[in-house]
Parts: sequence; C-alpha cells; structure tokens
Amino acid sequence: MKGSKHQAASVDRSVVEMRAALARKIAAHIHVDGPLATDVPGLLLSRRCAITECFSAAYEPELVVFAQGEKRITVGGTTHVCDGSNFLVTSIDLPVVGQFTKASRDEPFLALVLKLEMPVVREILSQEEFLVPQVSSGARGMAVGKTPVELLSACSRLLDLLDTPRDIPFLSSLMQREIVYRLLRSPLGKHLRAIATLGEQSNRTARAVAWLKANYSKPLRVEELASVAQMGVSTFHHHFRSLTAMSPLQYQKRLRLHVARVRMLTEGLDAASAAFDVGYESASQFNREYSRFFGQPPMRDIKSRQLAGAAAASD
Repeated sequence: MKGSKHQAASVDRSVVEMRAALARKIAAHIHVDGPLATDVPGLLLSRRCAITECFSAAYEPELVVFAQGEKRITVGGTTHVCDGSNFLVTSIDLPVVGQFTKASRDEPFLALVLKLEMPVVREILSQEEFLVPQVSSGARGMAVGKTPVELLSACSRLLDLLDTPRDIPFLSSLMQREIVYRLLRSPLGKHLRAIATLGEQSNRTARAVAWLKANYSKPLRVEELASVAQMGVSTFHHHFRSLTAMSPLQYQKRLRLHVARVRMLTEGLDAASAAFDVGYESASQFNREYSRFFGQPPMRDIKSRQLAGAAAASD
C-alpha cells in the first residue's frame, strides 16, 4: 500500500514538473498577447497577460494543451473551465464564447494549440491496434480532460523543435503523428475517433456541420442539412445537438453573430452592412440578437472593444 502511494505521489510530481516545463517553453517563444503561429506547421502558441470579458470565437478541429492560467469556454449551454492541468479536443468547427479568467503579467495564461488534420487521424486509425470496434456513442464536438503524462511529453518535444529549425521539416510530422496517437489513446480519443470514422453517425453529422459553416449566410433548411447527413430530420436534430450542444438554428445564429462582429472590428462595417452580409434580412432583428448575445448593441460593443484594445496596447 505504501509503495503504491509513493509511486502515485512520484507520478503527480512528475506531471507538475512537466507542466511547469511546458509553460516555460511556451513563454520562451511568445512575448506578446494573442495567438502566434510558429514555424512548425499547424502549431500555435497562445498567451494572455490579463483577464478579459467574454468574447466570441470560432474553434476548428484542434488540440489545446493548457499550461498556465485559466480559461472558460462555453459551447451551447456547456461551460468548460480549463486550467494548467487540462487539455481540450475540438473535432468539428464550433462557435464558442471564451473568457480568460486567470492571467497576469507575472503569471500569464499560456497554451499550446495544434491543428488536427483528419486525413492524418484516419490514417492512424487504420493501423491494426485501432481496428478493434469501439463504441463511440455520445461523441461531442468539444471535450476536456486531464492532460496525461504521455501527451505532455510529446507536446514538449514538439516545442523543442522551435530551438532547432533545421529539424522541423523532417521531425515535425513524425511528432505530430505521435501526438495524434497519444490523443486517440486518451480517454477523449473516442470523440475524435467518432468524427474521423467514415460512416459513423457522428461523422455524417460533422459533414452537415461543415456544410452549415460554409453556408451560414443562406436560409436554414433543416431538411437539407439532414439530407447531407443522410438521416431523418428528428434523428439528425438529436445527433446535431449531441455533437454541438446547440440546435442547427442556434449554431447558425451564433456563427453569424461571431462573423459579423469580426467584420465590424476588422473591416469597419456598420451594423446594418454586417447584418446583411452574414445573412440577416432585418437589421433590427440583428441588433436585438446581437444585444442579447453580447450584452450591448453592435456599435457600442465594437467601440468599447476598440477602446479596450487601444488601452491594452498603450500599457
């Protein structure tokens, strides 16, 4: 009994040390707030030095390993609280609401983000050790768990490539394959497996999600989406909500609002232009839904975000 407790304590210390080492490596390569694309294809680093208000974002299929700080991510009616002990897997495109809740200049929020390529996931799943049928019911488009030691180690070694750029072309793809392998072996692997496995209901639902994302500005016809997924309407509704934590209409609405907000911020569009650009037929309806979702009318929200950005830049 004493031996097993000692061994568990030793593993816990090892995990804590590996998290701290990962945080140091991330901090060494990103010195400003925001996401930073690295020389390793598909690898981004994230840093934030202050807590924030809630903001909209769009997640793609990706792995996020949190190293320090805390972030809240809400998808549909589900909120995930992610700190340095967690990793997150997103297997489909999802509109979310994020908020950095623990971050400071002395101890910034730090995370590693790796884009997931489904052809690579499927190729690894074709290997003999993954061919045993597994039950993948209840798959979700976003899931959070405790980061296992093996995944921490693989991500840490991938980060080390940033110090030896000449090794990136040969080794980065090999290391990313190991990370996908470790991810599929983890308790959250079932969520990624269900999306990547052709013919699975989750895979067919994911195709409808991708179609809706590409055509969000068009009028929503659930029958058309169900046809893309090759399901009946009621079955499709069930699987769509299970996967995304939203109905198709909620998904479309939140994606439209997110895109409109980004375009107002980055392209200087007024509220009416942004509304029609993303598919709204009524500017007043857009204003009502925007205010309900973001807490204030469009142009007031954009102005407050611009002022906050300018204040942060001058610090």
